[in-house]
Amino acid sequence: MRLALIAFLLLHGFLHLLGVAKAFGLAALPQLKVPIAPGLGVVWGTAALGFFAAAACLVAAPRWWWAPALAALAASTVAIVPSWSDAWAGAVANVALLAVAVPAAFIHGPLGQRAEYDRDLTALRVAGARGAIRVVTDADLAPLPAPVQRYLRVSGVVGHPHVTSFRVRMHGRIRSGPEATWMPIVAEQVNTLDPPARLFYLDATMMGLPVTGYHRYVDGAASMLVKLAGLVPVARDAGPAMTRAETVTLLNDLCLLAPATLVAPALTWTAVDDREARVRFTAGATSVEATVLFGSDGRVTDFWSDDRGRVQADGTSTAGQRWSTPVAEYRRFGAFTLIGHGDARWHPPGGAYPYIELDIDDVAYNIVP
Repeated sequence: MRLALIAFLLLHGFLHLLGVAKAFGLAALPQLKVPIAPGLGVVWGTAALGFFAAAACLVAAPRWWWAPALAALAASTVAIVPSWSDAWAGAVANVALLAVAVPAAFIHGPLGQRAEYDRDLTALRVAGARGAIRVVTDADLAPLPAPVQRYLRVSGVVGHPHVTSFRVRMHGRIRSGPEATWMPIVAEQVNTLDPPARLFYLDATMMGLPVTGYHRYVDGAASMLVKLAGLVPVARDAGPAMTRAETVTLLNDLCLLAPATLVAPALTWTAVDDREARVRFTAGATSVEATVLFGSDGRVTDFWSDDRGRVQADGTSTAGQRWSTPVAEYRRFGAFTLIGHGDARWHPPGGAYPYIELDIDDVAYNIVP
């Protein structure tokens, strides 16, 4: 798709150079019957340069290609109107390009959800805990149940710094229900422990149209908003039930993506047996519980909780339902062994089903501040 758009922009830009050639007599163009004054020739050239700049941005800075594209479209429209009989096809091309550039501006521009995510991340960096971070020791593990201790050791966290924040990049697919069509997604999230926060931004595609989503959990309150083409809200949620749900998700992130955090005072562990432990996590005024299951190799095999609400079909309400995240694969990420692939599942009365499947691409720790 991006290569096709680059080719379109380059071709559209080159066609605008015909207006420059006509205005300054640089080439014989009998097919262009309407005279073009030199001043308008400059406008044709400005539009061409704008389209070329948009194509270059798609290569070097893809989040910003829409800005020179919209400027070029404005110049192109000014140039086309006086030469309508010769250049009307260019107006058709402009309309097609406008239909792509406007959603891109709302998705990636200063009013988009990605910009909101970036602003929240900057605020977290300002508010984040500072000071020296000590390493995880065997003494830190001693109070934990035996299966949790084994998990931290096989994960490789002993001897490495405690984790106060982390960033994860991932890709996969998501759907709204067991019969719904899967949508490909690319996502990034940042979590912090002090203060407790979770920022999760995703780009997806639904029926060929771009979709963005932003889950925001900051200052003890959570919200979720999903937009079609960066413009039309298709799902939203907020309030105490949403906050409780996101607190469970934050706890799940700690267990699977940042094992070193499991020694933090905010988590209280209770042994069940050699392969199972219960954990209670308190973030601000919200406390949630979950059960963590471990395999014979010491690694987490599953995580489930009854404290996470499910977004309903109307996209606004939540209802309690068991939620689990079985782990399908572990991989090395630098010095650590972490989840590499897994899914999240709802457990309605009719039977469990996965609604999101993710491959972890990159994990970085202590990024805030």
